[in-house]
Order: sequence, then C-alpha cells, then structure tokens
Amino acid sequence: GPAAAGGGSAEGPRRPVQPGEAVVVTLPPPVPAEPEGETIPLVVVYEDDDLIVIDKPPGLVVHPAAGNQTGTLVNALIAHCGASLSGIGGVSRPGIVHRLDKDTSGLMVVAKTDRAHRSLAEQFADHGRTGPLERGYLALVWGVPPRFEGTIDAPLGRSTRNREKIEVKKAGGREAITHYFIRDRFGAKGRPPVASLVECRLETGRTHQIRVHMTAIGHPVIGDRTYGAGFATKAALLPEPLRTLAAGFPRQALHAWLLGFAHPVTGEEMTFEAAPPADMAELIEAFKSL
Repeated sequence: GPAAAGGGSAEGPRRPVQPGEAVVVTLPPPVPAEPEGETIPLVVVYEDDDLIVIDKPPGLVVHPAAGNQTGTLVNALIAHCGASLSGIGGVSRPGIVHRLDKDTSGLMVVAKTDRAHRSLAEQFADHGRTGPLERGYLALVWGVPPRFEGTIDAPLGRSTRNREKIEVKKAGGREAITHYFIRDRFGAKGRPPVASLVECRLETGRTHQIRVHMTAIGHPVIGDRTYGAGFATKAALLPEPLRTLAAGFPRQALHAWLLGFAHPVTGEEMTFEAAPPADMAELIEAFKSL
C-alpha cells in the first residue's frame, strides 16, 4: 500500500494502518521443540552404560541456544547415544553436567542416565573439594606469570557494560579460584620470554574462568579475542612464520587436557588425558622453535 499514507516517513510500528493497505508478516521457520540427532563425528575417549567421555574439538557448541539451534554437541550425542541420554538437563541439554566454551577443546563427561547425572552434577558442584574430581587445562598465554606457580582468587560475574563478557567483581561476584603453574616459557635466548604454556587447575568452574583470570594477572590466553584483544600487537613482534600463526590463531589457545571423577555407579576413580588438538599443538611447536 502507499508507504506515506500515515503522513511523512513514519514507518515505525506505531503508524496507524490505513484502509486498503495490505500487511505482510514474515514468520521465521519453526524450530523443533527438542533437538534432533545429527551425524557429527565425535572423538569418544570412553563410554559405558552410564556415561560417555568425549574429546571436544574447537568450534563445537555444547548445547542448542539462540543462534545455535543445530550442529551442537547435544545433537551429535543424540545421534550417537540414541534415547539413552539423561533427561535431567532438560530437552535442550540432555546429559550435560558441565560445559566447555565453543572454542575451548578437550575432555567432557556426559551422563547417559539420571542416576549418573545426579552423581556427576554433585561432584562438579563440589569442585573436587571432598571427592576425586579433577579438571586440568593447558593455556598458551602472553608473557610469563611472575611466579612458577600461583593461585588466582578473584570473584567473577557478568559485566554490567557487556552481558556477553565476564569480569572480576569487587563485590557481588561468585567465588572463583584457579591454580596455575608454568610448564614452559618461550622466547629467544637472552631476551625476556614472550609467551608461556601454563597448566591451570580449576577449584571452581565459572563461565570463562581461566580466560578472565589469566587476563586479570596480565597474561591473557593467546587468540582470545574477547579478553585478550589488547595484546594482539604482541604477535607483530614475533618472527615469521610464528607471527602469522599467532596473529591469526582463530580461538583461545585453551585445552581441557585432564578430567578425573568417581564413576557415578561403581565409585571407581577414573582419569582421562587428551593431547591438545592439531592447531594448538602446531602453535606450541612454533613457540618452542624461537
């Protein structure tokens, strides 16, 4: 119909509809209420009737949410496990006891039964303080932390300026504790090291915890566009081919290499290890060659 019938350019939703106008409404296609199985290759490290441990590749989202309704780990698990996943997590995240960020790689355990889900969820809520739960990460970070090993105790919460980001809170944050020690440092002889490989152990498991904590002590994870953007210029000082590799690394160089827990049914202490994926291994090797 005539666009300006309501007077001028008032094309917003408040403009009265005029006689004789046709209104076209475009509805988005319906999203299935429950995620559907999708054949996405999974690296299964261990599996039994109660649980499955996978080595998540970087770039894989854990569960469906706005903007990522398909192609997630949950979709892959539904196809792999059939109807045997635990329902406690709700339809959009069956079996999910803990998460890894989309671009963090490494070990995750997923519950197949409600009994396993309850037990594993309790262990993760306890953070290994009274049980055998262990979560170890490898992080490639800019610079070298001041001490060979240390503890970062800094409460975390959502940023009031940007809801997508987490930040250290002086008041009102949730307790967050990361233990780290330096595995390796990288730099040319006679020069200060430019980067280091740090192992982090989680005493609490908050969203983005290692990424925010390492940035808080001045050593952000390499490739972290969200929390380490100010360090992008560091890559420009590196020799080739490392410069291109570090500057273009498409994700945070963070890998969950160690996962330990008590089996939810047998009580057996289980520990799994996974080497970093090819992209991070290549970056570590390039730093070693400095």
